[in-house]
Amino acid sequence: MDRMIFVNLPVEDVQASRAFYTGLGFSVNEMFSDDRTACIVVSDTIFVMVLEHERFADFVTTPIADARASTQVLNALSCSSRAEVDDLADRALANGGSQYRPTMDENGMYQRAVADPDGHVWELMYMDMAAAGA
Repeated sequence: MDRMIFVNLPVEDVQASRAFYTGLGFSVNEMFSDDRTACIVVSDTIFVMVLEHERFADFVTTPIADARASTQVLNALSCSSRAEVDDLADRALANGGSQYRPTMDENGMYQRAVADPDGHVWELMYMDMAAAGA
């Protein structure tokens, strides 16, 4: 069985989040989307559910963290090349995202970290396994 992962993120504005993630080249599964929720399709097995705070609160029993004020999670997404890392990071910045930290390039791992408009961090990474083993 191929497992699927659903990353659920509280957002202030579903439409702004839709624009951000579709600006990265991802699609939206409209079957699981409405005016308060959008299902972003990253791959056949990875989905990002962006939910307005009131809708997100239906699924949690604790306060919703402000991702701009504290780090709640780091989402890491693998890329097929350094060029893909740069492309996704540049598109994130062009679509309302921000740089989270400087680029890291060491021991065969190339990473750029960006935050979406609500402050959720995405580490975009490429691992050169030959260089990592050296």
